[in-house]
Amino acid sequence: MDKSKQSFRKSKRSFRRRLPPIGSGDRIDYRNMSLISRFISEQGKILSRRTNRLTLKQQRFITIAIKQARILSSLPFRNNEKQLERVESIPRIPGPRTKNK
Repeated sequence: MDKSKQSFRKSKRSFRRRLPPIGSGDRIDYRNMSLISRFISEQGKILSRRTNRLTLKQQRFITIAIKQARILSSLPFRNNEKQLERVESIPRIPGPRTKNK
């Protein structure tokens, strides 16, 4: 066998399968904020299925739960913490006040 064909063969290494991020006892619900917050990025976006390592059915349920939580205002649509920090860090210097007549 050529060396070029050997490189394409699958290795016989064993790999350890990662545990799914959602256990069998976890209920996917819009009220379960600790579970939902794991699947949202820092900007407030829903993370992809590949990033989450979820099944298709679990990803659908997570997406629906996140959208329900956003509509019920228990979860913000966007995460504006960085914008608020930037606004708060600018010092305000009081200038002379003039009366407009």
